[in-house]
Amino acid sequence: MKEQILSIINAGPIDMTNLKTLFSQINTVDIAELFENLSKEKIIQLFRILPKTIAADVFAYMDADEQQIIIEALTDVEVSEIMNNLFVDDAVDFIEELPANVVKRVLQNVLPEKRKLINQILQYPDDSAGSIMTTEYVDLREDASVREAFDNIRATGLNKETIYTCYVIRRDRLLVGAVSVKTLLLASLQDRIGDIMDTNLVFASTADDREAIAALFKKYGLLAMPVVDKEKQLVGIITVDDIVQVIEEENTEDFEKMNALSPSDEPYLKTSIMKLAKNRILWLLVLMLSATITGGIISSFENALAVLPILVAFIPMLMDTGGNAGAQSSTLIIRGMALGEISLKDIIRVLWREMRIGILCGIGLGLVNFIRVYLMNGRNFLLSFTVTISLFLTILMAKSVGCILPMFAKRLKIDPAIMAAPLITTIVDGASLVIYFSIAKTIFKI
Repeated sequence: MKEQILSIINAGPIDMTNLKTLFSQINTVDIAELFENLSKEKIIQLFRILPKTIAADVFAYMDADEQQIIIEALTDVEVSEIMNNLFVDDAVDFIEELPANVVKRVLQNVLPEKRKLINQILQYPDDSAGSIMTTEYVDLREDASVREAFDNIRATGLNKETIYTCYVIRRDRLLVGAVSVKTLLLASLQDRIGDIMDTNLVFASTADDREAIAALFKKYGLLAMPVVDKEKQLVGIITVDDIVQVIEEENTEDFEKMNALSPSDEPYLKTSIMKLAKNRILWLLVLMLSATITGGIISSFENALAVLPILVAFIPMLMDTGGNAGAQSSTLIIRGMALGEISLKDIIRVLWREMRIGILCGIGLGLVNFIRVYLMNGRNFLLSFTVTISLFLTILMAKSVGCILPMFAKRLKIDPAIMAAPLITTIVDGASLVIYFSIAKTIFKI
């Protein structure tokens, strides 16, 4: 279907009637994808022929750049129609991406009540539960009957983001429970909501960190979660589609930090070259300057290298193996903490596990390395022993550093992802050289 629509768009003069028919037969997400990489003129032209019943839904799934093109081309009346048909959380996401002058025009064309809700959500910190919640939910009074609940859902449900779970409140809007549509359907019409509601609720506060909320969604298998204020009054809900987006953004941010990149919210192909360079150069500069420590260590052992130049040949192997060993540990620990599987109280257990893993890995790699060095370097036992012991201790040290540093960062309230491969590799490189040359000087008495 998408290919058929694209062929019509690219064929020449657009067949409006045929496109309208096809648009009514395709998912709104797929329609939004069709707008990617189209010219500004075609984006505007196609959006104007969308059926009004789906225009707002399609708009919500578009990229920010395309949304801005459309808003700037529409009349105030058309802008008002789109904005007032968007769910509040989608409207907030859209407005956050707009320049200030466009935001002013958009908000001027939103109904006062909805504008108030949008402004309220915009005031919450970006990483809080309040910033991703929506205010379009179904609430029921605990003293209402099931019949009254159904009347309420029929009257208001069309404009709600979800009706599958309804939230029960008292007259002061205090959240007291929840009831699913399934429970309502199986109950008698005369039953009181307060008697059939579930009071064992998982809920969030507006100030809660959104990453912690995502963990609760995963733990309890939720589709929606109520959000309350400091007085435990219901102010909104978070739906699973927003949580999926949060998980994607948080994972992307951790991935970027773990690879020495400054986090960016913009897609790669839509980010300027200057901004991409800026996001990378700071960390590259830090790592480059920190590498001078490694050079300094090598310089301090010049005498040992002059007496036994063959030692230089094994420096890359030791540094690379140590860096990789540390990166393995740090990656697993950082991921474990992100998933809630590892906490700060587990530091002794984690260190002990990594040390045992380091011993096993060190023995395995050490045996192979001893044979390799022995056979390839004139059956020199002392040299083989020196390199092997250095390798064993380097792996043990790297595993320990790789698990401790991320947990130490967490203790200092720093993102553990910062203590990932690039930084740990730099630390391990320097430490491995100290171990190697110290052992060599002792064994060869130089």
